[in-house]
Amino acid sequence: MTTRFSPDFIHSALIVVDVQPDFMPGGALACEDGDQIVSAIDALLAARRFGHVVATQDWHPAGHVSFASQHPGRAPFERIPLHGEEQTLWPDHCVQGSPGAQLHPMIDWAPVDLIIRKGTDPQVDSYSAFRHNPGPAGSRPTTGLAGWLRERGVTDVYLCGLARDVCVLWSAEDAVDAGFKTHLLWSLTRPVSSANDTATRQALANGRVEIGEIDSAN
Repeated sequence: MTTRFSPDFIHSALIVVDVQPDFMPGGALACEDGDQIVSAIDALLAARRFGHVVATQDWHPAGHVSFASQHPGRAPFERIPLHGEEQTLWPDHCVQGSPGAQLHPMIDWAPVDLIIRKGTDPQVDSYSAFRHNPGPAGSRPTTGLAGWLRERGVTDVYLCGLARDVCVLWSAEDAVDAGFKTHLLWSLTRPVSSANDTATRQALANGRVEIGEIDSAN
């Protein structure tokens, strides 16, 4: 049975993660059927169900450390040690100023109150809306989003976007750690690989993230 969410307008925020052309089919780092969520997210934004809306945008400088092209002899999706953690190497994607890095042009982003650009440090990757990946010091600096939401009285966050098994998952886990009641809109996400869906669901359950859909009746 699917859980149906009815957001409290005043105390809820929608976080739309990395809906950008490079993550669409045919893009530099395509998510499976990533284009199938675009119109539904556009409709959800237009419905103004949330008091606060945040979008994240992958925004890498050219030559970013996470790009396989920067590691001779390595291929995309291989993993290497980086700053004491395991780093997945990606195809070059969402390079600052490129068409593939723009927020998706088929969505009206006017309802968005805040855009978080991530992955801007050339030596550190950044998946989550809330915290960057571990850097040279071993810490995960914040993006400032948690404080921004608390200042506005937000208690519940709802997540959608790309990719379900990477940036959406990390954002959901960090939202819980930051003290927010966290909900993931499963049908409005897509993964890099659906082979990861079982593991993603388990990680969300372990992290106390509720999975469901927005109740269209309200």
